Amino acid sequence: MPNTGMTGDEPSPRLADDSTVSARDRAADGGPTDEQRAALSGLRESIDPVVEELGERFAAAGHELAIVGGPVRDALLGRAVHDLDLTTDAVPQRVLELVDGWADAVWTVGIDFGTVGLRKGGHQLEITTYRSESYQPKSRKPEVSYGRSLEEDLVRRDFTVNAMAVRLPQQEFADPFGGRADLAARMLRTPGRPEDSFSDDPLRIMRAVRFAAQLGFRLAPEVKRAASDMAERLRIVSAERIRDELVKLLLSPDPRVGIELMVDLGIADHVLPEIPRLRLEIDEHHRHKDVYEHSLTVLDQAIDLERQRGMEPDLVLRLAALLHDIGKPKTRAFEEGGRVTFHHHEVVGASMTRNRLGALRFPKDVVADVGKLVALHLRFHGYGKGEWTDSAVRRYARDAGPLLERLHVLTRADCTTRNRRKAAALARSYDDIERRIARLAEEEELNRIRPDLDGNEIQEILGIGPGPLVGRAWQFLLELRLENGPMAKEDAAQRLREWGRDNV
Repeated sequence: MPNTGMTGDEPSPRLADDSTVSARDRAADGGPTDEQRAALSGLRESIDPVVEELGERFAAAGHELAIVGGPVRDALLGRAVHDLDLTTDAVPQRVLELVDGWADAVWTVGIDFGTVGLRKGGHQLEITTYRSESYQPKSRKPEVSYGRSLEEDLVRRDFTVNAMAVRLPQQEFADPFGGRADLAARMLRTPGRPEDSFSDDPLRIMRAVRFAAQLGFRLAPEVKRAASDMAERLRIVSAERIRDELVKLLLSPDPRVGIELMVDLGIADHVLPEIPRLRLEIDEHHRHKDVYEHSLTVLDQAIDLERQRGMEPDLVLRLAALLHDIGKPKTRAFEEGGRVTFHHHEVVGASMTRNRLGALRFPKDVVADVGKLVALHLRFHGYGKGEWTDSAVRRYARDAGPLLERLHVLTRADCTTRNRRKAAALARSYDDIERRIARLAEEEELNRIRPDLDGNEIQEILGIGPGPLVGRAWQFLLELRLENGPMAKEDAAQRLREWGRDNV
């Protein structure tokens, strides 16, 4: 049975006056804490007169209107509330009639799912009719039907902490499924049976692990069991919806929590199957339990370095940190003496990364950037104690291009050895290459390296017209520039003529 903080026929407690909370509600969860009372009062005070006016408009027409879900949860958690989600018993066509002449603009792109959007003054609001939606066993699109009461709408929501509402215009707090108590316990439960909730929308399985990472919640035992038993249902959910949940998880404060839950519950097998496959792969250094643990540590360390360097949470970097070694299982080989190698795993891993992110419908630039970081993540390990020439450093910086800062972070995060002396030596070497890159960048503007002659000059010197030969000559001059640094035009022209004698 659900944890019932308030039944549908009990009086709703007002935000500012806790004296109207029912005795049964207090018995169920002890009543709101002082912090929660303050948060509810703060939410009341934050309700804009425009929203109150809209509530009065609906009430005058005999309809209900309520703030619902995330805004109420976030207010109780003391988090900023930026957008208000509204729900009503009025069907979409009736909503359109009620806001006609009142709203400055109306849009109906979500009307098939019961949602009407509107703008009033500087406010954008979305109003959704009470509803229930579910997926048929083999369908990728939910079937939407309208509900008749607020409680019927709340029971179909994903978790109890999102099944709370504030009725308008009277500003009464509704919590029929004990969401406030679960917030206090930092626990994720479903309003009804989790099997029913996950069957209605399997994406809620992903949302559960995302909330664990994003809000620091624990999954109730029955939620864990249902998520594990029903993980295969994720196959009917569109790649775009899964991608969006994965992005939110990775950009959360502690994505490791969500990734571990995905792996432990079998969810990753249907979303990122390359990650659980890392668990049995011992890495070549024999310093980590397995490549899976190493990859999670690299993700943690990349996030720490983001913060140290004042970077915002970076999706491309975090994806690269998580996926950088996924090519190891396919490239594992055993050599004499029991040594394990993973030759060219960065090349194989880059291809696998592009395939997986493409299948999840990530934008092309994200796919390309993450794949490139995976391909480059081992390049630094040839640096040794600084034996690279300036030309090698130039190539390193040029190959990374605009991803150079992310490559710095990824490469540093990839050092997870417990050998302090070795870790310190690697850190010194990377400090050195960053200093050299900065010096060369200042001297030569590395990010704008071009050949010392342009296409027109190449054609004039070689006496040729436009065509593939110009491109080959340009590439020759670029390699010359990377190798030697800036050259005088006369010297570059002489080298080009020498090249031309053999190639034109």
